[in-house]
Amino acid sequence: MNIEVAEERTDDALVLLPVGRLDSSNARAFESIVMERIGGGERRLIVDFSRLDFISSAGMRVLLIAAKALKTADGSLVLCAMKNHIQEVFRISGFDRIIPITESREAPANGSA
Repeated sequence: MNIEVAEERTDDALVLLPVGRLDSSNARAFESIVMERIGGGERRLIVDFSRLDFISSAGMRVLLIAAKALKTADGSLVLCAMKNHIQEVFRISGFDRIIPITESREAPANGSA
């Protein structure tokens, strides 16, 4: 199953806006999109969660892969605009200590490039 992902540009970053659910049925499709952008030279990615209602561990794994790839390339990944129930999952899992999370695209991320 595919996932709808809108793309926007802000300053020097590419913003990805996944829509609906990010789970095992579409995580590979999302991973392909993200890794194509990184492979194409993107070094600053922002994933805007404002249109995402659910993320599973498979979706979180994609974000971890992207964060590692960007770190290797001296880039950065920032997550923003999470709904409370999704942010709680990131907090409990410790992902909020691995990948910067901000309230909005404009909010500075601690430790981001």
